[in-house]
Amino acid sequence: MIDKPLFGATVILLILGLIMSYSLSPYAVVKYHYTDMHFFIRQGVAVLIGIILMIWLSKLDPDKWFKPLGIGLFLTFLIILLIMPLMPESIVHNIGGAKRWMNLGPISITPVEFYKIGFLMFISWSLVRTRLPRGEMVLSEEIKIFIPYIMVLFISALLIAVFQKDLGQTVVISLTLIILFILVGSSFRFFSMLLGVALSGFILLIITQPHRIKRVKEWFLSLDNSSNRLETYQISNSLDAIHHGGFWGQGLGDGQYKLGFLSEVNTDFILAGIAEELGFITIIIVTLIMFYIIYRIFKIAAKVDNPIYYLFCVGAALLIAFSFIINSFGISGITPIKGIAVPFLSYGGSQVIASSLTIGIVLMISKKVVRS
Repeated sequence: MIDKPLFGATVILLILGLIMSYSLSPYAVVKYHYTDMHFFIRQGVAVLIGIILMIWLSKLDPDKWFKPLGIGLFLTFLIILLIMPLMPESIVHNIGGAKRWMNLGPISITPVEFYKIGFLMFISWSLVRTRLPRGEMVLSEEIKIFIPYIMVLFISALLIAVFQKDLGQTVVISLTLIILFILVGSSFRFFSMLLGVALSGFILLIITQPHRIKRVKEWFLSLDNSSNRLETYQISNSLDAIHHGGFWGQGLGDGQYKLGFLSEVNTDFILAGIAEELGFITIIIVTLIMFYIIYRIFKIAAKVDNPIYYLFCVGAALLIAFSFIINSFGISGITPIKGIAVPFLSYGGSQVIASSLTIGIVLMISKKVVRS
């Protein structure tokens, strides 16, 4: 049997995200002259596809489908990411120097959301084949074994952080891969070296991009209560929205900061929007459900015998956890804003379908768990 509590918890968050996509979208509806139901319908279609996808994947045999699905996703979306910078403006719009979205007629997709899953599936399958049978190794041999994965990560960072200017996704993928290296038995020396390289690369990616320097500057200014609010506009309004909601919230549809004061309130700042309308109590509930999902995935990972499935489940839980933590820390001013979506909740068909795809594969694997 599949893990029904995991499926149920995921559906709850998907439905909440669907409701908030309608409640938080009036400013964008007026600004872009959309119909009132524009965002609700588009998100509703994505949620429906996501639920059907989870059910369909849960019925498949992972021993037969995991490898072809993983390699197919990885290669397909790696190729798409490689050619996106070369695509014409009619297909890939350049927004602020970033080419993240592909327009295919009436729909738009974000390839990196699907690439993350393919990357994780490929890495889980490949790491087990190349690392686990080798036992203890000297540092030089260990570096030789892991170099191909580091090169794949470097290419991924180049495509995502440089060409698409999406540092948040790069951080999530990098942290996940580093932890997977630990789980397959990398030494502390190698881990320390890799972490140092990752931090150096992270700093380099920040200082070479003016918009990232601006975000870090805004974050530092937000820590100073005497700073000019115009210089910390997004963070200040996000914190004000959270404060305005109080414990119980202003009521569904009664938020004020969604009316042009907080941009992208139904995507990157959806937690601030939820906090204002439904209160801090709902944020607590959302957090508990999110970490319940992560707990269920870890529980499946702990009980499954196949090391490939174990690594994937751990990686899937980490992708969800890091995305949620980075977003929530950003909108609350604890860290600089990264512009990363909240899994299952943020508006966006690619995010919803890709997150559902991840859970669907975990549900497929959950059938291999021996239950007492």
